[in-house]
Amino acid sequence: MIDVADLRRSYSLGGLDEKDLPKHPMDLFEKWLQQAIDSGLYDPNGVVVSTVDNQGQPFSRMVLLKDYDKENLVFYTNLGSRKAQQLKDNPKICMLFPWFYLERQVMFLGTASRQSIASDLKYFHSRPRGSQLGAWASHQSHLISARGILESKFLEVKEKFKKGEVPLPSFWGGYKVKFDTVEFWQGRENRLHDRFIYKLGEDGSWDTPKRLAP
Repeated sequence: MIDVADLRRSYSLGGLDEKDLPKHPMDLFEKWLQQAIDSGLYDPNGVVVSTVDNQGQPFSRMVLLKDYDKENLVFYTNLGSRKAQQLKDNPKICMLFPWFYLERQVMFLGTASRQSIASDLKYFHSRPRGSQLGAWASHQSHLISARGILESKFLEVKEKFKKGEVPLPSFWGGYKVKFDTVEFWQGRENRLHDRFIYKLGEDGSWDTPKRLAP
């Protein structure tokens, strides 16, 4: 077994203070996201999405953030996938941006709902053609006996749609996550990390962020 007990490092790139916190959490999120992009970090829009099944079992997986505004985060998936089925039964969701290279994390808690087909269509046709075909070829989360089956299906749909646009699959689309809690985490020395949590008030405005013990 690999000894992981002594795998550690000290976090010393920066800090996060009350004076650095804007009134709206998305202003800080956007600043950090741009810094993650500028740093050359792989997949800076990669986000861990966690859902829960009807037995109370949590599941997590990495997806890509594809849009956002002051109230929502957007990602896309196969609507027959495990995550989509779980969200149908329980729309509560957690999304975590793990920017380890920058010693930062941002966590969003909220509720997921399907976005409009018009929005699905607009994004789908902005994707590379290979990704469009891949959406048709894969019945996400379903068992397959060999990779060859997946590759054969891809060639089949590639031939089927070789002329003109690839149509939007009825089983593929986006989710809007309306968030009501955002937590920012900045690594610090001696494990005395900076954590601040924003919560959406009943009046629709964001409460003053509170500091959490690390």
